[in-house]
Amino acid sequence: MKNINFMKIGVIFSLLFFLCQNLSAQEFILNDDKLIDIRAKEKIDQIGAETKSKLGVNIYIYAKSTLGLDENIKTKEKINFIRNHENQIIASLEKPYVLLSISVEETHVNLLFSDELKEVLDKNDILNGYVVPLLASNDKNTLFAKVSAAALNGYAAIADTIAESKNIKLESSIGNAGKVSSTIWRVLMYTIVLLGLLAYTYAVLKNRK
Repeated sequence: MKNINFMKIGVIFSLLFFLCQNLSAQEFILNDDKLIDIRAKEKIDQIGAETKSKLGVNIYIYAKSTLGLDENIKTKEKINFIRNHENQIIASLEKPYVLLSISVEETHVNLLFSDELKEVLDKNDILNGYVVPLLASNDKNTLFAKVSAAALNGYAAIADTIAESKNIKLESSIGNAGKVSSTIWRVLMYTIVLLGLLAYTYAVLKNRK
């Protein structure tokens, strides 16, 4: 009987430990709809824990495949719905906070942060420089890979920006890797556009002859 009791206690302890580990890993990812790779999650958790410990800032991610909006919803109603939805999320966040919000089906990406960080973070710089290029890339990567890369890229950029404002170096930082990938994407897009314009100009001139 004693051995059976010890086995039960052992099983219960193992389950509790497993649950605690998973809850810890999800501390900064409020929702991801299984869109973020486990390796990206682990890195995000690592960066988030160090940022909270050294900088006192909580960085969160909320990613959804869809918010369930009607296809025929008007733009204004869509914007109001998403705004209200995000307001409900940030109402329960621990300050100071940063929230990276992604909704794939609605092609929506947003960055919200508490007043303490208004002078530190540039919303457009983070989104346009680190998140949107990877989400919008027209390549063979799956949606799963794109959201994972964009989430980690944006998350790391947020953490690094806050750390730099306080002259602190994060050991978990991914460095310039995020910016490099975004830069490569931009150069590729500009090249495609330029080649398209040149091809169009050549076709027009050829038809005139």
